[in-house]
Amino acid sequence: MAYEEPKYDPIKKTDVYEIRSYEDRLAVKTVQTSREDRAFGRLFKYISGANQSSSKIEMTIPVLKSDEGSGLVMHFFLPKSYSMKTAPLPNTDNVKLVMVKGGYYAIIKYSGRLTYQNYKRHTALLKDALNKDRISINGEPIQAIYNGPLTPFFLRRNEAMYCVNLK
Repeated sequence: MAYEEPKYDPIKKTDVYEIRSYEDRLAVKTVQTSREDRAFGRLFKYISGANQSSSKIEMTIPVLKSDEGSGLVMHFFLPKSYSMKTAPLPNTDNVKLVMVKGGYYAIIKYSGRLTYQNYKRHTALLKDALNKDRISINGEPIQAIYNGPLTPFFLRRNEAMYCVNLK
């Protein structure tokens, strides 16, 4: 089954990374403040109908994870058929409807296990390549997860990304 994913325009491609231009995208967001806190579960409940209109919402990809200082932030994008006015409101205060700002994002793709070490290794490769090419990074790295946990590790599609400034 194919899942909807945000459309983008490819801007540049190198041997290490790709730069994409994304438009603003509607998402639901939550913050995981401890290891026992289950951000994914909260967002999954929202799209499964635990929202103010009890609407089921199609799953999209990728799921984004980033560290914004207050904890691990996770986003699920909503299908493009929704807007801020038509999306069901969350039932809880710890799930928010947000607009993820568009812009230029440098992406490095990788497969393998969804471990912190694998993600950090690819984030470092991306950062080094961007610095070498004198591309300015804007913000913290973001992890994009495209496959569920039952997908064999060698078939997984993962990405590490940075928002970048292009001149």
